Amino acid sequence: MPKRDHSSGRSRGRRRLDADDLEWLERTPRFTAADFPDDGPPAGDRWSTWDQSTPTERGPRPHPGWLVTELAAVDTELGVLKTGKEADVHLISRGVPGTDRTCLLAAKRYRSAENRMFHRDTGYLEGRRVRESRMNRAMAKRTAFGRELIAGQWARAEFEALCRLFELGLPVPYPVQILGTEVLQEFVGTADGQAAPRLAAVSEGLDALWEQLVEVMVRLAQEGLAHGDLSAYNLLVHDGRLVVIDLPQIVDVIAHPAGPEFLDRDARNVATWFAAKGVPGADPEALAALLRREARVG
Repeated sequence: MPKRDHSSGRSRGRRRLDADDLEWLERTPRFTAADFPDDGPPAGDRWSTWDQSTPTERGPRPHPGWLVTELAAVDTELGVLKTGKEADVHLISRGVPGTDRTCLLAAKRYRSAENRMFHRDTGYLEGRRVRESRMNRAMAKRTAFGRELIAGQWARAEFEALCRLFELGLPVPYPVQILGTEVLQEFVGTADGQAAPRLAAVSEGLDALWEQLVEVMVRLAQEGLAHGDLSAYNLLVHDGRLVVIDLPQIVDVIAHPAGPEFLDRDARNVATWFAAKGVPGADPEALAALLRREARVG
């Protein structure tokens, strides 16, 4: 009930529109959504997502000078670099329109729950259990929610592995940022977007590349780590230098119950490939023994 103004005898409710109000409304132009500009970027496919990641979701400081971090930057999709059963890798140009500030990034996007397989995750996910039993059950049963959780774990594991190895000085792409299940990292290739070849496609300079690889694997073992899925297909060769990629399944060989077996498998995969190419000293058993010694595991 509206309150009564006893001094005037009138209700103090909402004031009715008079003739002047109606005339003003008639003169006021009507606006629709078409009258307002789109909030999208002036060019490209999306605004840079840099400001959407928290400081802990960005790569190690200091950020490299080539990396575009301006909030005015936009991301432009340039195509797909690699497709996989768990994730696809896209080439992105991030730059500030109207300037020469630009960089190329590789965006690894883990697939949506209905399209993702994660055929390899059972062994790798040992020790990655979360606190809530409901989430653990969902991941164990591979429900849609569980697969979404697994995707987040894989993306987070890869980003954290890249950060750790980059800070150790190991040859990995610089981890730019993580946003949900998208891991943005340094593009390894030429300035015109030509990706560096995988080791499997390289036939020259293999002796030097073998020496580099042994050094990298020994350094990993000394940190108690194994790549977990190392092969000639997830090693890039850029300007004569090996670059290790695809790290979501990196294994703590001390904590994981099958840690030493992951060391052995990595050693067998790469040493067998180099031995088949005629590289002297590429002995799977000798490399596996070396890695176990360096990792101090039986």
